[in-house]
Amino acid sequence: MQIPIIQGVFSDMSADFRTAYPINLTAVPKQQGISQGYLCSDEGIVQMATGQGSDRGAIVWNGVCYRVSGTKLVSVSGSGLVTVLGDVGGTGPVSMDYSFDRLAIASGGNLFYWNGSTLTQVTDPDLGTVLDVLFVDGYFMTTDGEFLVVTELNDPTSVDPVKYGSSEADPDPVKGMAKLTREVYALNRYTTEVFQNIGGSGFPFQRVDGAQVMRGAIGTHTFCPLAGTLAFLGSGRNEAPGVYLINGGSTVPISTREIDTILEGYTESQLADAVVESRVHKKHELLLIHLPDKCLQYDVNASAALETPAWSIKSSSTDGEGQYLAIHAVWAYDKWIVGDPTSDKIGYLTRATDDHWSQPVGWEFSTQCIYNESMGAIFHELELISLPGRTMSGADPVVWTSYSNDGLTWSQEQSAAAGKMGQYENRVWWAHQGMMRQYRIQKFRGADTGPVAFARLEARIEPLGV
Repeated sequence: MQIPIIQGVFSDMSADFRTAYPINLTAVPKQQGISQGYLCSDEGIVQMATGQGSDRGAIVWNGVCYRVSGTKLVSVSGSGLVTVLGDVGGTGPVSMDYSFDRLAIASGGNLFYWNGSTLTQVTDPDLGTVLDVLFVDGYFMTTDGEFLVVTELNDPTSVDPVKYGSSEADPDPVKGMAKLTREVYALNRYTTEVFQNIGGSGFPFQRVDGAQVMRGAIGTHTFCPLAGTLAFLGSGRNEAPGVYLINGGSTVPISTREIDTILEGYTESQLADAVVESRVHKKHELLLIHLPDKCLQYDVNASAALETPAWSIKSSSTDGEGQYLAIHAVWAYDKWIVGDPTSDKIGYLTRATDDHWSQPVGWEFSTQCIYNESMGAIFHELELISLPGRTMSGADPVVWTSYSNDGLTWSQEQSAAAGKMGQYENRVWWAHQGMMRQYRIQKFRGADTGPVAFARLEARIEPLGV
């Protein structure tokens, strides 16, 4: 019989069936004659350069990759040459956007411009504290958490205090701003308002009536463009945090009960410090939510094809969940350039290896409950249908499996050879896998030095009678 492997299940001490999302594996909806889709290992990370500190943000402007590394604004060439351009101070994630002739960086509450040769700070006292910045219709717009502030059209270093705007449908602070189709979205803590440029002598943007959304973002960097709209981590007033897409004047939840349960395990301040980013690659529109000890990934296209929310977990740990050490991905020089949020390493994503910064990482997935109407069964054989033999030369990868009859405790692991380099017909197979009295969950894990893919799990099971 075939056993689904795209999403698994486990239980907890609150007597709740929980969803077990695959770790470092992405669901790919593709009919290949074996199954309707398969699990494919995520990209590895290869170092290409050394920066000036932990990675805080990145952007591509005029074909050049710019990053804030530590307190320094740097450029990174395709060959890995890092050039320090100046100091922007501060800690934590930065915001970056550009006009036709300058790059803006919001860092440490200040605003900086890079014009291609010189880094300068905007010192106009009317600017105030800068939490976020974007460029729209000739203006650089910032927010201090209370007002929306625009620079002068003929002088981006000057601010007229008469031209302050506000997002005041609800007395919640402005967390950040985003731009879609020349409209500005002010993402407040519990609401989101939309503005469009109408010109005039005062604040040139006017609120769009009827476009207000009664949910907002939890932090300055917890939203990003996705699938032609905005995705954000946040909530409405008197709601627990979730993940939403803006749809006109309303929101569509994309977080599942399991994702919401995971989010409830963090404090408000921890979630406010999260970084949300998107990446479009090989027809996958991906949303990544960087949390302190893991990264949650949502796949728009796989969710539509599989007709179920396709979430997974990204980790740089060798065993289970852990912080994902690749952030602020930008497409430059024909590859995805990333930084390490904990060190000065700058690298790129690749399918040539599963390693993260030359260190092996683990993958894991499990099944849903295998059930035989409470009559039990004997498991004679298990076989993972995979694409073996793609590992690094000299490696001897192993797949480990264990099972649980309660969703809490697991059996001793048993191993099976996953196939050395060139062993393309290797079968990942286990015999004599015991019995179940009611239901069983099967789990698989490994830590390889090459890409893996799993199409289906086959089991030869002998049902037991009453």
